[in-house]
Amino acid sequence: MALAQPTILKPNDDPYFDGLYLLQAPQPKGPVLRPGDRLAICGDSITEQRMYSRIMETYLTVTLPELSISTRQYGWSGEQASGFLHRMTNDVLRFDPTVATTCYGMNDHRYRPYEPAIGQAYASNMTDIVEAFNSVGARVIAGAPGCMGMQNPSWNFIQGTPKERNISLCALRDIDIEIAQAEHTGFADVFWDMYLAQYSALQRYGTNYTLAGKDSVHPGWAGHLVMAYAFLKALDVPGDIGTFTVNLDANKATVSKGHQLISFRGGELTVESTRYPFCATGEVDKADSIRSGMSLVPFNQDLNRLMLVVKGGKAANCQITWGATRRTYSAKQLAGGVNLAAEFEVNPFSSAFKAVDEAVARKQEFETTQIKKLFHGEAGKADMENTVADSERDRAPLVAAIKEAFVPVTYTLTITPQ
Repeated sequence: MALAQPTILKPNDDPYFDGLYLLQAPQPKGPVLRPGDRLAICGDSITEQRMYSRIMETYLTVTLPELSISTRQYGWSGEQASGFLHRMTNDVLRFDPTVATTCYGMNDHRYRPYEPAIGQAYASNMTDIVEAFNSVGARVIAGAPGCMGMQNPSWNFIQGTPKERNISLCALRDIDIEIAQAEHTGFADVFWDMYLAQYSALQRYGTNYTLAGKDSVHPGWAGHLVMAYAFLKALDVPGDIGTFTVNLDANKATVSKGHQLISFRGGELTVESTRYPFCATGEVDKADSIRSGMSLVPFNQDLNRLMLVVKGGKAANCQITWGATRRTYSAKQLAGGVNLAAEFEVNPFSSAFKAVDEAVARKQEFETTQIKKLFHGEAGKADMENTVADSERDRAPLVAAIKEAFVPVTYTLTITPQ
């Protein structure tokens, strides 16, 4: 597939952006997810790290509980698009996915400067994958590969410079865009979101910050947060976790869907929530921190808005106490809305959120075992259908554990005029 002419401008003239040919990424045409969807997250070893897939599943579980999305991850180390095409009927389509995300290209670009044969093979295999999902009615988000770091991995098969390899990955990104447009599917701009975030991280945190991972390929938590951000944007999730509106003059409060007002008196707002924000901790300048990833993309602004709006009153400022944390905001800030999910790193949702997230991690770990060791091991070779049935019985309690961990959270938020 020939490379099309670039259609978007780079942010500045920094040599970091030299040589990239960037097609304009298509925007979502509306929310992709529907109630009861079965989501398949497919990819190579970066997916098998079970990090961006875990962020996505936990996010969908706690922020959109009314959709009851069921999720499976299908990461396979070292895989190219051709390898997934070979196994997708047995491993994925048997479970009737209604939505699928793909993230290939890192291995497909062969860790070398771009050549037309690389693009042609990738385009052929990715088109076949998308068409196979389309043939069973699954809605597809074709994800671009991520970017590589600015250091050379130690592997002896690496060719070219870091810039040349990222130019190659960018070429595969553009091919994904052309496929998405031709096949009328969604597109997640993983490469560009990561490449921009990597640039921002290098400017803010220095050259020792490894967004794409210590080996320049396998990201830590910050890089995976950026990847999840790209996919969740492509799914066009609403991002509205909730809004609490307080009128101090009228001594009244209201809360939005997913939350129940228990009481409001004396500046104390007590709420029971059946919808959580995405909670993350960690050092903001460390690549192994989800919180750091949130500093590089507008995750909280776009996808994680739990807003407190306070109107009325005569005080210039108010102290907000939520859990063990106190923060002070001006009356103007509060009238415009404060995003509690962004401002309160540790909050009353944190422990319940952690329980859900850990249950998701255990289930996704089993899914790697189910596919790689059982389906493609001796058990699967001997009797695939019984292996599927037996492993599904083992998976079921792990699915149930996620639902059991996701419990309503009741808490009090105190507004103290100052």
